[in-house]
Amino acid sequence: MTVRPVAQIIKAKPALEGAGVHLRRAFGFGDTSASDPFLLLDDFRNDIPRDYLAGFPWHPHRGIETITYVLAGTVEHGDSLGNSGVIGPGDVQWMTAGRGIIHQEMPKGDAAGRMHGFQLWANLPAALKMMPPRYQGVTASEIPVVIEEDGTEVRVVCGAYNGTTGPVDGVAAAPIYLDVSVPPRTRRAFAVEAGRNAFAYVFAGAGEFCNASGPLMVPTEPVGWADTKPPSQADNRSLVRFGEGDEVVVQAADEGIRFLLVSGKPLREPVAWYGPIVMNTQEELRRAFEELQAGTFLG
Repeated sequence: MTVRPVAQIIKAKPALEGAGVHLRRAFGFGDTSASDPFLLLDDFRNDIPRDYLAGFPWHPHRGIETITYVLAGTVEHGDSLGNSGVIGPGDVQWMTAGRGIIHQEMPKGDAAGRMHGFQLWANLPAALKMMPPRYQGVTASEIPVVIEEDGTEVRVVCGAYNGTTGPVDGVAAAPIYLDVSVPPRTRRAFAVEAGRNAFAYVFAGAGEFCNASGPLMVPTEPVGWADTKPPSQADNRSLVRFGEGDEVVVQAADEGIRFLLVSGKPLREPVAWYGPIVMNTQEELRRAFEELQAGTFLG
């Protein structure tokens, strides 16, 4: 096995979205080549209700898939197709916007006021950008959990891990989406197929991501990211991007570590992106916004 070196570790940055939701953005609205087919990852963990209750009122999407994973609190949603529901703790909603949908997402805290979760955007290939919209709603009880002999726990949201397959299927980029918990002072390797882009997002504890000879960091982008971490060390709200290889290795710190491990097959297609709409050309993007203004976006 060839261990993937760490290409970059950065801290998620504060952002304000929707009607005034305070969140942290791990990546998004920039060069998409390093994360292809993924476009954006938002960490909307917040313990102050006034900083999230305004939510994400009605807004459009086209050309992408949005993956919402809730850890605490709930997200009430509705859309232009008449769908509605609640995403609860441990639940996942995988929404394929396709040719177009208008929806809203309104977060509610738990009894302690906590609203914790993540939203990942995945690009759709040109051939599927205008497909009919659809949802895949998965409850916490439907997501399999693999417990290894060393105590490592892996929730398999999408794709497969050690022969266990997650409940989300039929996604264009064949992503693997895992929620991984590694016990204190434990070293663990995770297979990641060569040729896929991969990242880890740490949201509890800390640890080091290593290559075969130990910790390594090889910057692949210009210096200037805020709060760039020392080589291989990652803690809460750290995004870890990996280089080429077929295995990711982590050494958990004294408190253990929990992170999302996500990989996908790059589409390698041009990206024309503005706000919630992602197409392949500027002409397609212009047409989408003209349809929004004309009221024909959902036609």
